[in-house]
Amino acid sequence: MRELLQVDPGTPLDLAARPADERFGWDREEAEAATVRRAERLAELGTELAADGRRALLAVFQGLDASGKDGAIKRCIGPLNPMMVRTQGFTAPAGEELRHDFLWRIHAALPGRGRIGAFNRSHYEDVLVPRVELGRPASVWEPRIAAITAFERHLVQEGTVVLKFFLHVSREEQAERLRARIEDPHKRWKFDAADLAKRALYDDYLAAYADLLRRTSTPWAPWHVVPADRKWVRNRVVTEVMVETLEALDLRWSDLSPEVLKAARAQE
Repeated sequence: MRELLQVDPGTPLDLAARPADERFGWDREEAEAATVRRAERLAELGTELAADGRRALLAVFQGLDASGKDGAIKRCIGPLNPMMVRTQGFTAPAGEELRHDFLWRIHAALPGRGRIGAFNRSHYEDVLVPRVELGRPASVWEPRIAAITAFERHLVQEGTVVLKFFLHVSREEQAERLRARIEDPHKRWKFDAADLAKRALYDDYLAAYADLLRRTSTPWAPWHVVPADRKWVRNRVVTEVMVETLEALDLRWSDLSPEVLKAARAQE
């Protein structure tokens, strides 16, 4: 699944040509049952990651408004031991954050070794928003692309596995979800008037994302394009990719030192 969805570094990427409603031939009921099973496996691997203590996992979730970032984190990260997980959302920088470079607040939210972190939006917003919404010249956001690539390489070299998910939602499905936020009293809290303005920029955002994903998908921190029109497909894909990634780490259960083991047995 990882190789199927990964963005090849530096190669042209046309997100509009990628089906957001792909289902991979899956049956919904079977896929949802598989997600539950793999989420249980993910929880086991999270414990092994903590016991191993050498690595951390950072899962970055990006996507247009209403692409399902909250839902993906809830369904895929939720089953993990909350003591081993840190979830962080990023809105427009403010206050103290504006007194530092754009990566300052990102670095402060990273998971430590033995832990899993999930970002709902991330450092990529500091390229996308100036470029698409604010109309800033390339001289503002171009240097940040190189900084992000170097930053992620540094994280990987220091023991953090970086997984990046772009939740790809179609224009039609986005409209349906935004409409539901207005009409459903239980979803109105999610609605922001700014969502409508951003919706008008759908094509601009998709083009900017395609360029950004192509340029920042690397062998050490690849992007995965996740079809997100069907939530059950999204959840199945994200869970599977996270499980595959952790299983490839050769995690080890920690052993007691001979001295500690001897002292423990002496107490029996």
